Amino acid sequence: MISALVGCGVAANSYFGKKNAEPLNTVTVSRGDVEKTVTSLGKLKPKDYVDVGTQVSGQLKKVHVQIGDRVKKGDLIAEVDPTVYETKIRTGNANLENLRAQLQQQQAEASLAQQQYERNRDLLKERAISQETVESNLSALKVAKARVVATQAQIKASQATLDGDTANLGYTKIYAPMAGTVVSQTTLQGQTVNANQAAPVIVRVANLDTMTVWAQVAEADITKVKAGAPAYFTTLGNAEQRWKGTVRQVMPTPETVNDVVLYNVLVDVDNSQQALMTDMTVQVFFVLEQAQDAVLVPLAALRQEPGNDPSLYRARVVTNEGVASRTVKVGVANRTTAAVVSGLDVGDKVVAAQAGSAKSAGNRPSGGQRGGAGMGPKL
Repeated sequence: MISALVGCGVAANSYFGKKNAEPLNTVTVSRGDVEKTVTSLGKLKPKDYVDVGTQVSGQLKKVHVQIGDRVKKGDLIAEVDPTVYETKIRTGNANLENLRAQLQQQQAEASLAQQQYERNRDLLKERAISQETVESNLSALKVAKARVVATQAQIKASQATLDGDTANLGYTKIYAPMAGTVVSQTTLQGQTVNANQAAPVIVRVANLDTMTVWAQVAEADITKVKAGAPAYFTTLGNAEQRWKGTVRQVMPTPETVNDVVLYNVLVDVDNSQQALMTDMTVQVFFVLEQAQDAVLVPLAALRQEPGNDPSLYRARVVTNEGVASRTVKVGVANRTTAAVVSGLDVGDKVVAAQAGSAKSAGNRPSGGQRGGAGMGPKL
């Protein structure tokens, strides 16, 4: 009887012990894509743009474009009042005609002086004229030739001035130096512009077919980002759509914002559909490593193996015989997920770290919004 009671007690303890045992928290190994990224915030700007200004002063007589207009290279943008420059050209032409008339007169006087000199020189040989007269004729000839040379120089100077005035008259009509879209207008029609003190800007023309992301990356992550690396970004208005590009340049000079050192990284992206606009705020992901169609396991289910190989981890796998410990080799990994090189297969159930347990391999420091290695949007 006692033996029966003891047996019943052992069976009851075993039954209630199993019933009260805490269930295992497991995750299933799956297949998918994983990437390791550096994230940052940025602004969109046109890659190519030009501030269209005027090289001459005067009243802005007419502006032929408005913000949002698309222009071609050579299209007329604006006109400055040409009255002053037209007057200068008329004055210059008159001065030039006067100098040319003087030159003809001086050339005639020089020719006469040449003839007088040659005639009296022959008479001197026959002793029919004095030496003093010949010398006076020679001096007059040299003076006449000098006047011709001086007038010719004045004509060149006047011609140069006239050419400059003609060019300034041409500058009163301002043409688009490149094809693009008028994105801003600084000077309004009727305003007076002064090109002698500064270069007045009338409008800005930008090519919006290619946009550039100016992303600010923290100094802790900037060494990981290289020119030519793939990148993508999302906008605040459409976080589901990815825009892909390539790093064009890492700017060498940083900016300091609230004692944080940030470097500008430029990423070009095609915008032929005109869906991206200037000064949009974007979240940028610089792809450092990626693995596609890989065996994936959460980092929370792994523990770092002691040793010098950082790719080796230990996992507890649920099998038919119970929970078994395995060595797992990991490839690409971000803050939450790792690509398995060996040790696990798709469908394996791995025991995840319990709340309050020892630190798992997944508890790694992560970067902030402006810069940090992490996982981008789901692929």
